[in-house]
Amino acid sequence: MDFEDLVERVKAPDKRADKVPDGIEHKLHEGAVMVAYAMHLLCTSQSVRVHIHPDGEHGKRFDFLGWLRLRGFEKVSSVGSTNYGGEYQHENGWNITIKPSSGKGDVVGEKDGKIISAECKGGVVNTRHAGQVSRLYKGLCEAVGLLMASENPGRQVAVVPWTEVTMRLAKRMMPRCARAGIEIALIGERGEVINVTTD
Repeated sequence: MDFEDLVERVKAPDKRADKVPDGIEHKLHEGAVMVAYAMHLLCTSQSVRVHIHPDGEHGKRFDFLGWLRLRGFEKVSSVGSTNYGGEYQHENGWNITIKPSSGKGDVVGEKDGKIISAECKGGVVNTRHAGQVSRLYKGLCEAVGLLMASENPGRQVAVVPWTEVTMRLAKRMMPRCARAGIEIALIGERGEVINVTTD
């Protein structure tokens, strides 16, 4: 996969401007992480249906409707009161259902006959600012914690942006996560998925 429009590039606040190249922050919002992982499931499995469960804040920061339309998805029905909630169909048979909801896993799909439930977090991916780096760090910890507390069946995956910090932390966490049945996947700026392994 190669998506050029997952990242929002914005001028950094003055207090963080010297911590990013050219003063521009690259924000990989949680909604962008969700759609990237949903597309990964559709492209790498025989599954034709994926469910995305954003909350209202995700929809304010990421244009689900516009992004999916650019990928050839047509919205064929609506769910809830948002403009993006509903059923989306692609001519190749893929289906994505976006239903704003909590407690169901951010992205739920099927791969190799097994349900996959993913918890996703976003963040600023090109920063050296201690507070923003800490948010990435905490995001991975929170995603893993939510999966541990979850009753969702099947495979469980914590999905966060790829940075050097998240990769280092993921490799440290992976042996314990594996024993708990939790996988970790990192999303690059263009939607590439790196599955973290224990070796």
